Amino acid sequence: MLAPPGSMTAAQLETIGSPGLWAVTIAGLVLLLGVDFVLTRRPHEVRMREAVGWSGFYLALPLLFGVYVWSAFGGGVAVEFYTGYVVEKSLSVDNLFVFMLLLSAFAVPRELAQRVLLYGIIGALVLRAVFIALGAAVLQSGTWAFLLFGGILVVTAWKILKEALSGREQQVDIDSMRSVRLLRRFMPVTGDYRGSRLTVREGGRRALTPLALAIVAVFATDIVFAVDSVPAVYGVTEDPFLVFVTNAFALLGLRALYFVLQGVLEKLRHLNHGLGVILGFIGLKLVLHWAHGIWPAVPEIPTLASLGVIVAVLTTVTLTSLYANRRVTAPPVER
Repeated sequence: MLAPPGSMTAAQLETIGSPGLWAVTIAGLVLLLGVDFVLTRRPHEVRMREAVGWSGFYLALPLLFGVYVWSAFGGGVAVEFYTGYVVEKSLSVDNLFVFMLLLSAFAVPRELAQRVLLYGIIGALVLRAVFIALGAAVLQSGTWAFLLFGGILVVTAWKILKEALSGREQQVDIDSMRSVRLLRRFMPVTGDYRGSRLTVREGGRRALTPLALAIVAVFATDIVFAVDSVPAVYGVTEDPFLVFVTNAFALLGLRALYFVLQGVLEKLRHLNHGLGVILGFIGLKLVLHWAHGIWPAVPEIPTLASLGVIVAVLTTVTLTSLYANRRVTAPPVER
């Protein structure tokens, strides 16, 4: 079987990411982020119509890219891309919920929320790129990496499910965050927001604004999410380029999606149950892949079947969340 175009040498991971494709992808990513910076330069409250329009745009991009991948590299690679994107998008919704808690904890004005989210997305992209490169290096060192990634996902899935089943609401304590405490120790912080400025000069010395603390807190949470999401998508595809673009496409639309789902996120009460099941399933898939390399009789889970399971889980938790919300809001029956 011939290696895909742009594949690496036999000692390295196979990838469709030729230098030209990488260059075009990164250039497009920088262009989109530049447009976002221009749009958020003047703080304003995002209306639903604007958020829906940009969400549709960022949803169309991966769909069109998947069509290109299908035509250029075949249906198998395209299914890997779409499956990885669905995984990353579902995990990114959990990111949004934590971002919402952080913005609320820092009392970020509505007109500044999109700037905080944009900085958080850029930080997440940088961190994902680092973790993807490290993941690729680990995978090249031997098949034991699949067992390692699988173990990480299974443990993470257990923690998520345990917290979800406990019924406790997710909370954010900004005073206990090490990054925030460290910044407060070395620099003074103003008592109020100063527009979109991160630092100001007060009393003859430079001081941080609460906006800077909020951005650092979002960036710190990005590290935790990167540890989960990168192994998860490596459970779908071993191609570092596909891992990167699925992460990039999932993150790019988060800023607009936040304002679309802001009133809906709290109603997806079973989302974490579903994410726990998905991460556990992908962890099992990685462990079976590792075992198959040692004992060929051990079955593997096809990527198309993985996509079906993931979509089914997300559909199920959405329906159960809607049903649970109806039961809570339904008036009591008189007897």
